[in-house]
Amino acid sequence: EVHLLESGGGLVQPGGSLRLSCAASGFAFSDSALTWVRQAPGKGLEWVSGIYSNGARFYADSMKGRFTISRDNAKNTVYLQMNSLKPEDTAVYYCQALIDGVNYWGQGTQVTVSS
Repeated sequence: EVHLLESGGGLVQPGGSLRLSCAASGFAFSDSALTWVRQAPGKGLEWVSGIYSNGARFYADSMKGRFTISRDNAKNTVYLQMNSLKPEDTAVYYCQALIDGVNYWGQGTQVTVSS
């Protein structure tokens, strides 16, 4: 059974940093692409970043230069390092994996950027 468990969210001041983690199990993690998606209050889902099994990384334009995605295949974990956070980054952040044509999601972790 596929499981994705996010952690690391919290309250941070503008300009601050957080590192999100997504611990995965139940599938061939090292062979899989993982993504981060977020949902701000009252808004739809927004793709944030993705990392392929070969390590190739992709970011939404508004996150380039501020966010860094990485993976540790030995720990079956994907990370999202978020720097220079802005109030508009406030959202629930979800880890997502597409496995055999099925999208799997974690429960999400809340990130609040506020002074």
